[in-house]
Amino acid sequence: MSKDCPICSCTRDIYFKETILNKYDITYLYCNNCGLLQTEQPYWLEEAYNSAIADVDTGLVARNIAISKKLACILFFFFDKQGKYLDIAGGYGMLTRLMRDIGFDFYWSDLYCENILAKGFEASATTNIFSAITAFEVLEHIYNPIEFIDKSLKDSGTSTIIFSTDLFQGSPPSPQSWWYYSFGTGQHISFYQAKTLKLIADQLSLFFYSYNNFHIMTNRQIKYPFVLEKMSGNFANICCKYVKREMRSKTVTDYNDLSKITTKFKTIKN
Repeated sequence: MSKDCPICSCTRDIYFKETILNKYDITYLYCNNCGLLQTEQPYWLEEAYNSAIADVDTGLVARNIAISKKLACILFFFFDKQGKYLDIAGGYGMLTRLMRDIGFDFYWSDLYCENILAKGFEASATTNIFSAITAFEVLEHIYNPIEFIDKSLKDSGTSTIIFSTDLFQGSPPSPQSWWYYSFGTGQHISFYQAKTLKLIADQLSLFFYSYNNFHIMTNRQIKYPFVLEKMSGNFANICCKYVKREMRSKTVTDYNDLSKITTKFKTIKN
């Protein structure tokens, strides 16, 4: 069991042990230097991902709707509203579909989950050059976050990643006091503080912004970060209404395009 931190290479201490998946006794290691809390090398992930989306993730729909509103405001006011975006580890494709419904040119990728709601808009359906990538509720599943973020950015031809993950401050929460450990699913293996993510951004030569569990690493210095903070909070519920009026939804045009492809396929097949 390696005790070297994958972010800063410092020696980590055993912080606590806990049973995951109701069967494996796992050690959790804490780095006092960068603040990363992490399980031992996760040998149980194949079993944990028998279902890519955990059955207990009852907040999936509400979470994606809330994320789409905040993300729409951030992209509209701080990035290229006409740009092309990729949701990596996009699950069933719900966020991709929601963002296209608002009017953003979003695409999907996920190595472990079936695309159900955004068919026809996989990353493979377009060129791999994107204005930014998004990765919501992903980093807690990753054992080497620097390697993951660096590769994802390079593969997508961008220098901006917008993501979410719950943070803790100071000493890690006790096992009984933080639901985010998700011991029952065994899928959450890395837990961060703001300073941990800031160090990752520094190592990748990126600026780092973090508000309301929305995090951005980018090569662009964002002006008026206090506005960004508002956009990532409850103000997004109001602001998104304006964004929707200004954008042109892709719901109907996507339907027309997909219908043409389906019709063409049936004609060729017959």
